[in-house]
Amino acid sequence: MEKAREEIKSTFVVNTHEGERRSDEQKENRKEQPGLRKSRAGNKVGLLKNRQGRNSEEEEHPHSTTHEEMTDKQVKEKDEKKLPPMVALMQPILRFLQLLCENHNRDLQNYLRHQHNNKSHYNLVCETLQFLDCICGSTTGGLGLLGLYINEHNVSLINQALASLTEYCQGPCHENQNAIAMHESNGIDIITALLLNEINPLGKNRMELVLQLKNNASKLLLAIMESRHDSENAERILYNMNPKQLVDIAKDAFHQEASVDDDEEEEEEEREASPKAVGHNIYILATQLAQHNKDLFNSLKTSGDPWGDQALEFYEKHTAQIEIVRQDRTMERIVFPIPEICEYLTDETKVRVYQTTERDEQGSKVADFFDRHDDMFAEMRWQKKLRELDPRLSGLVWTAMLGSLALVITVGVNPSAIRTLVASTILSLMGNRGTFTKEFPQVVTDFEFMYHIGYLGLCVLGLCVHEFFYSLLLLDVVYREETLLNVIKSVTRNGRSIILTAILAVILIYLFSILGYIFFRNDFLMDVEPIGITEETAPTPVQVNVTESTCDAGDNTCNVTGSISQITAQITGSESGGDLTEENKQKVCDSLVMCIVTTLNQGLRNGGGIGDVLRKPDSREPYFMARVVYDLLFFFIVIIIVLNLIFGVIIDTFADLRSEKQQKDEILRNTCFVCGLNRSSFDNKVVSFEEHIHKEHNMWHYLNFVVLVKEKNLDWFPRMRAMSLTAEESDGEQNELRNLSQQLDSTNRLVKHLSKQLLELRDQILPDLCKIAEN
Repeated sequence: MEKAREEIKSTFVVNTHEGERRSDEQKENRKEQPGLRKSRAGNKVGLLKNRQGRNSEEEEHPHSTTHEEMTDKQVKEKDEKKLPPMVALMQPILRFLQLLCENHNRDLQNYLRHQHNNKSHYNLVCETLQFLDCICGSTTGGLGLLGLYINEHNVSLINQALASLTEYCQGPCHENQNAIAMHESNGIDIITALLLNEINPLGKNRMELVLQLKNNASKLLLAIMESRHDSENAERILYNMNPKQLVDIAKDAFHQEASVDDDEEEEEEEREASPKAVGHNIYILATQLAQHNKDLFNSLKTSGDPWGDQALEFYEKHTAQIEIVRQDRTMERIVFPIPEICEYLTDETKVRVYQTTERDEQGSKVADFFDRHDDMFAEMRWQKKLRELDPRLSGLVWTAMLGSLALVITVGVNPSAIRTLVASTILSLMGNRGTFTKEFPQVVTDFEFMYHIGYLGLCVLGLCVHEFFYSLLLLDVVYREETLLNVIKSVTRNGRSIILTAILAVILIYLFSILGYIFFRNDFLMDVEPIGITEETAPTPVQVNVTESTCDAGDNTCNVTGSISQITAQITGSESGGDLTEENKQKVCDSLVMCIVTTLNQGLRNGGGIGDVLRKPDSREPYFMARVVYDLLFFFIVIIIVLNLIFGVIIDTFADLRSEKQQKDEILRNTCFVCGLNRSSFDNKVVSFEEHIHKEHNMWHYLNFVVLVKEKNLDWFPRMRAMSLTAEESDGEQNELRNLSQQLDSTNRLVKHLSKQLLELRDQILPDLCKIAEN
């Protein structure tokens, strides 16, 4: 590096003398111009005489002399601007040093600064800074002449030096930061000058190179201030910086991109640094420095100027800040640009994720939130693709949907119109949700998508089959209203317990049915209401066979009572099928199956159990006490215990769901999602709870940061901590220390005063004591 710096210095000296010689020649030419004007009239005659000869020579060799002189001049200038081999060799060396420190390798970062295992060490961090200082031309002492030394040939080397210095500091490595910021050379001023000054003539011809240079310079300054809890480095950067100039450069960069043509915008996407991105980095640098400079802080506020306020509002809208915890458990505020793709996350998804994310414990809710990162990121990419599609395609889908709907309403059931309506609706639904990018198992397991498909199916069935299916659409209110959804969940959440209890109830009813079939079969008499007799249900004629021996004609002593009763029994049995014992009464326990069905149906639906529907026995019957025990056992076991167990499970589940909803609403209102601190922690503090959750710990800013860095390790997440509260606590501790030091100082002064008085008293008493001792 030393040889390269010497080579650069010698080259700059030659270039400086050459520039001075050219400027002197231009001044002499300006002085000779009046004399030439005076002699021009006298030489007209001679010029006219020689013109013919010159014209003939020019016709033979037209522009040959001029073209050769211009070509030689351009080649000479290119050779002068080319880097010497010793200097050009530094670019791969700096790239190698940068790769050594890649991924924030703290050991190699420190090793570049100090080789502890060597007798003589080399501070490569300071050497790189001095090399940057040298190649930018600060050896001449003029920071405003950067454009004279930076050209197309050495700008890549300067960018590499800036990138290497940035990698030396990131991590952060505080020792390398101090080495760069506090070095005796004016390297930090050169970096600031690269950011603030216009680099011409390179900026007129290759503006993208200048933007990349400014972008790397801003990143280096941010790396120097990374994770610094003191203002030493920031004050060193602000020492030779005009705060207003820094903000104006960010504003100019914003409007510079706004004025780019459409063709140039396509080229900008391929560049590493666009004007707006560079201006955004400069704005972030200004935001970080504004914490240490009041003028710069006021310059970042809108001032009523539409031209400048537009840029500041854009930068503020697309800038986020979060708080992270380092490995040493110290907190740090990170300011970063919001990735463009994050703007495509829909508000519907934000509300759904915010309301459904687990909030039981601090660790679980953060993990649950970032487990949904892949789904939200996939939605961002899909929504971005939709925005980039031709608007005419979306218009075609909506035209097909509305046209087919209008055709169905006006004409009626038309198969082709219905197919078009269903296809366009499904296409729109799947397109908005990004279903085409998912695999089939993911599509099938997506409850919301399948719900809407079922909703659409009911509409089609109501349109094509029967209007009854339209009534089922009213159940959508259960899905949309959380309170009604909790009613359904009160049954489904503890469904296993309810099902097992119901199985127990069925088993008990089966046992009671067996007892009823064996002992109380005749008591299962139920009131029935026969269907009215019609032609279809008219009874068939009853044929009664009367034997001839029943009664003879003319026999007055004939007894026909038994025969009449038999005939009546045959008629009654033929009409009722043999089941009716009395008028509108029917035996329902002739078989075990019918006994089980009757006990299950009538026993559960009556408040007193099966005893309410059985025959009321006489107290003189032999099975009277058994019937009483049977009825009471059914009532207590099945009705009171088993059914109330089922009802209790449902009611308790609903009460738990209601308390969970209230607790969730309470957490949403009064707890920070990121750190878990309560609203009461911010009472009587400088930062209110609303400012904390919207600015300091905005949950969507953390999602944007994960999208930016693609880091899913959540160890850096702040838990039960906030920098604003920590700062106030430290301020309170400092105030207590200050009060203690003041009390200690006052005590020391009092002790000194008392010691002085004791010495004076001793001096006064000592002579008297000496006199007394002599006497």
